[in-house]
Amino acid sequence: MKPFMDKDFLLQSPTAQELYHDIAETLPIIDYHCHLDPQLVAEDHRFRSITELWLDGDHYKWRAMRTNGIPERLVTGREATDWERFEAWAATVPYAMRNPLYHWTHLELRSAFGIDKRLNPDTAREIFDICNDRLRHDPAFTARGLMRHYNVEAVCTTDDPADDLRHHIAYAGQTADTLTGNGKSPLVLPTWRPDKAMQADNPKAYRAYIERLGEAADVDIRTFADLMEALQRRHDFFGSAGCRLSDHGLEEFYAEPCTESQAAALFDKVMGGRQLTADELRTFKSTMLRAFAIQDHEAGWVQQFHYGALRNNNSRMMRQVGADTGFDSIGDWHTAASMSRFLDSLDAEGRLAKTILYNLNPADNAMVATMIGNFQDGSVAGKIQWGSGWWFLDQKDGMEQQMNTLSLLGLLSRFVGMLTDSRSFLSYPRHEYFRRTLCNLIGNDVEQGLLPYDGYERQRIQDMVKDVCYLNARFFFHFNRQVANS
Repeated sequence: MKPFMDKDFLLQSPTAQELYHDIAETLPIIDYHCHLDPQLVAEDHRFRSITELWLDGDHYKWRAMRTNGIPERLVTGREATDWERFEAWAATVPYAMRNPLYHWTHLELRSAFGIDKRLNPDTAREIFDICNDRLRHDPAFTARGLMRHYNVEAVCTTDDPADDLRHHIAYAGQTADTLTGNGKSPLVLPTWRPDKAMQADNPKAYRAYIERLGEAADVDIRTFADLMEALQRRHDFFGSAGCRLSDHGLEEFYAEPCTESQAAALFDKVMGGRQLTADELRTFKSTMLRAFAIQDHEAGWVQQFHYGALRNNNSRMMRQVGADTGFDSIGDWHTAASMSRFLDSLDAEGRLAKTILYNLNPADNAMVATMIGNFQDGSVAGKIQWGSGWWFLDQKDGMEQQMNTLSLLGLLSRFVGMLTDSRSFLSYPRHEYFRRTLCNLIGNDVEQGLLPYDGYERQRIQDMVKDVCYLNARFFFHFNRQVANS
């Protein structure tokens, strides 16, 4: 019987082991999409306990705990002690076998704290005390220290256009002399997430947001033209702070035709407090999404689209604990035609930026893998990317499905690889999980005679692993240039 999570965890063949240990294991991490709080980085936050670091904001764990019968006061509640919440999580872990949380939990304990023991009710107190002692007293166990520990080279957070980015600016000023790309100080950049500027479903909430955006841009937003001016000012400001990526969270793609006068009329209607019809909403969202894409192309940014999440399904818990707390699921919109129209309209005008498409429903895998091939234009390798397995798909089976489908219908060699999509400074082992899975897939193909592994092809396979794990992302986003110029 193979030991649990030994050094060759997930590596089922000698070639897989060679590719991982000799090539992938020590490569730097580029985490180009996450939800880390930049304030914690700027202040080099020291965590009060493993509970804060592990359980605050982690809706993966929250869903599992609720399913295991843990009451909400121990899941998201603040009246419980750190020990009580950690103890509840430790009681859940043994029931999470075959869920990726079981692997992630033990990878994080081992990689960050050197703990090889399995977390369960019998070991909970010992592990809690060991982790907390390191977090409280070891100078390396801060927000920045953990990033350095995991050899993180660059991180892109997720930020609203109205954000002042003061924490990004403060961090960049503090570390300008060590942003060399060699692991001394990770590059931490904002990502433009303008979703709220197109979410006109609720007129009152939308108007409140537009007022906040106008204050940030120093524009009195009264017309649609004013809105576009404010967004451009903020886009330029984000660019001056190092932003090179946008990100858009969508239920589906929007590609309805709309003139400027129609857009202006729809904006006036919603700002006047009147509800848009379903067709009007689609038209307005189409206009905004296209405007965002054109801004990104003109700035030379990469645009990312995360689509297909059915959010806030539990209205009772939405009222009790709010959004992003573990009550979202996979949606089943049919979006191929609208995605195609959206991308084609931009490509036809020469305004299609480098693009990453992330689907949440695995039923869309082959569709997205073939869609990206429609808009590659030879200007750059892998200009249109199919993003890594996201959210419910970021586990071993989801990553294997994604990589296998991309291999069959595109070029796995040009894939920009993994990200954490996380709020936790302990989530970087997800890159290890991805790298082990990638090396295992390729290594097993070699062992079965499906791929050659001698002469030129041996070097190509080794370079492929290095590219997918690190170099493709480095050069796709031009972080090498940004790090050098910081």
